[in-house]
Amino acid sequence: MARWSFEPAEFIPFRDRRVIERVRRIKREDIARHPNRDFRITVVPDAEVEFLWLTDMFRRIKNASYEGRTLVMILPNPWPAGYRRLAQMINTCRVDCRRLHTFNMDEYANQDGRIAPESWPFGFMHSFKKSFYANLDVKLRPPEKQIQGPTDRNIRDYGRMIADLGGADICYSGPGWTGHLAFIEPDAPEFAGTLSQWKKMGPRVCRLSPFTIAQNSLHGSFGMSGDLSAVPPKAATIGPAEVIAAKHRIDMHSITVGGSFVSWQRFVTRLILHGPVTPRIPESILQTLRTDVWVSESSAADIEPHCDKGY
Repeated sequence: MARWSFEPAEFIPFRDRRVIERVRRIKREDIARHPNRDFRITVVPDAEVEFLWLTDMFRRIKNASYEGRTLVMILPNPWPAGYRRLAQMINTCRVDCRRLHTFNMDEYANQDGRIAPESWPFGFMHSFKKSFYANLDVKLRPPEKQIQGPTDRNIRDYGRMIADLGGADICYSGPGWTGHLAFIEPDAPEFAGTLSQWKKMGPRVCRLSPFTIAQNSLHGSFGMSGDLSAVPPKAATIGPAEVIAAKHRIDMHSITVGGSFVSWQRFVTRLILHGPVTPRIPESILQTLRTDVWVSESSAADIEPHCDKGY
């Protein structure tokens, strides 16, 4: 058979073929092996991933409440079903949340950099307030000013707002198709710089990668139909500095398309967990930090051809 090869397309953020070929070959049984013992990778059944995330959130909120201490959480969105369940658990167990502070890690923005208001029905703050805050018993809720997301008014101070509370106790995340962390994109000019410069960067509005727009066009809130024009072109996001400053991090890899075996995440999971630490793979910074990574069996599955399948 004739040998034939090609270079990855120039618009792909990370293009080192030697690394790509190495991580693509990582098998399910090897994916949890990593030299940094503080970077703990666990493969879990698909059905348990969201349950683990939910119970970890509840445990942290409950323990902080019982111990009378402030809890600062950086949270991803949207996750309406999960946050409704979290509110229900808090209500059932009568957990006082008055010392809870939450910070959404990102929010959409338009072509001019204007951040989506809370009233926009497809926005992250709209979703979080509707699914979590509104479902908390009013006697258990924190003051509404303690439920924060990036806005036009606070984006320049957003990192300081978290830092003034002592930094985040926990930052929850999950990778995008580009390997983005929150909406920290590998090819966004707003996050250009060396690794040392990049690690110090705080919240800002940045351009979304075309891959992220394609990914999010498959989300339920945008019709799950590949409507690229439905997804805003920019976003406000925390920076690497807020992730690094958090006392702990939990990262979840479990996204498949409509619950099928198809996943745009299976390869980038390997690149994030076992590739180089570089701004070209934003989530790779977690390899250097105290982080728990939960990988579903679907995301950990071997990458191999399925030539009898189409899309």
